Amino acid sequence: MRILSTFAAALLMSAPVAAFAQELAPIEDTPRIAVMSAFTPEWIALQEALEGREDYEINGTTFVTGTIEGKEVVLFLSGISMVNAAMTTQMALDHFNVESIVFSGIAGGVDPELNLGDVVVADQWGQYLEAVFAREVDGTYAPPPFIPTSLPNYGMIFPREVDVAIAGGEIEQRFWFPVDPDLLETARQVAAEIDLLECVGENACLSAEPAVIVGGNGVSGQAFVDNADFREYVFGTFEAKVLDMESAAVAHVAYTNEVPFIAFRSLSDLAGGGEGENEMGTFMGLASDNSSAVVIAFLAALP
Repeated sequence: MRILSTFAAALLMSAPVAAFAQELAPIEDTPRIAVMSAFTPEWIALQEALEGREDYEINGTTFVTGTIEGKEVVLFLSGISMVNAAMTTQMALDHFNVESIVFSGIAGGVDPELNLGDVVVADQWGQYLEAVFAREVDGTYAPPPFIPTSLPNYGMIFPREVDVAIAGGEIEQRFWFPVDPDLLETARQVAAEIDLLECVGENACLSAEPAVIVGGNGVSGQAFVDNADFREYVFGTFEAKVLDMESAAVAHVAYTNEVPFIAFRSLSDLAGGGEGENEMGTFMGLASDNSSAVVIAFLAALP
């Protein structure tokens, strides 16, 4: 009787563990490119190019498998925000055989040389709001002496590096998370060949022909930025071309999991740098279409 009770107890104790292991098991073994979007317009455009569609739902997020331009992919929406982007990226890595990660999205333009509709493919991403909010002392802001900061501050905001767990149980500190160089080289090939949309309907056209810009820095944070002064600070401090709310989080997750990553970000607005009100309401659709068009061409160009 005691043996039976012990065995039954062991079964009860192992059941949650087995269920948990089953929940984290890959859905399938097909090697795939994870193609993720933050906004619905890109998600729709990418699905239109998909063949052999199959849908899966995990914790409320829909993952769609199939092929685009002959490449095996899994599509999903990251959701807006750094936390959503990191969470859905890790979900994809846990449940699918992901060989690389491609992000399609819109962004705010930071570099004054860029224009609405341009698509930027940065070669590294940083988290500008990984920061210390310092107290004011005698008219100046002073971070705690035990927290090192090396980047210029914006008022009370002192950006800093983030701790990253790496193999061997060690911690490294870094601000920039790199894009995969091979994927970046393919993006350069596509940039020289693709034409982008210039108009939304008949009455809303861009003032300059959009282009694909490969290289430079991108930054991400938990805020929608529509402020000209802060835009200037971001450009001067980080030499950033674009600013968004997801890419650096995905780059961080990809780096930790040692999975190649690249992001395509089309400028829907100028992050407060325009003469009138924020441009996103007018050009979000155009920017989304340009970003997804470059991603589809990029997938076609992959070996």
